[in-house]
Amino acid sequence: MKKSGSDNSRLVYSSESGRICPDCSRPVAGCSCRKGNGAPAGDGIVRIRRETKGRGGKTVTVVTGIPLGEAGIRALAGELKRRCGSGGTVTGEAVEIQGDHRELLIAELTRRGYKVKLAGG
Repeated sequence: MKKSGSDNSRLVYSSESGRICPDCSRPVAGCSCRKGNGAPAGDGIVRIRRETKGRGGKTVTVVTGIPLGEAGIRALAGELKRRCGSGGTVTGEAVEIQGDHRELLIAELTRRGYKVKLAGG
C-alpha cells in the first residue's frame, strides 16, 4: 500500500485490504476517524414518506435521515412506535411504522428538535 505519482493522487483501494478511508488513509475496516463520529453523514433533515408498494396493499410510514447512531435509532423507533400505538421495525437506517402516521410523526419529531420534511407524493 504505497502511494505513487504526484501529490494529487491518493490510494482509494488496495487488493490487500479493500477500500481506503480518504481522511486517514487506513483501510475502512480499521478506520478510526469515521467510527468516532457515531452518526451517519447526511443533510440533517429527517424525511417521512408513506409506502404501500410491495407490502400487499398495507401502508407503512418510513422515517429516514435520523442523525443518530444505530442504538439511538433503535431507541427512537421504540418511542415512536409507542407514540403511534403501532408496530414497526428498524431497517438499516430507516424506521418503518405500520400505518399512515405522517402527521403525528412530524409533530413528535419537530417537538424533539429535528427538522422534518414530507417526502414523496
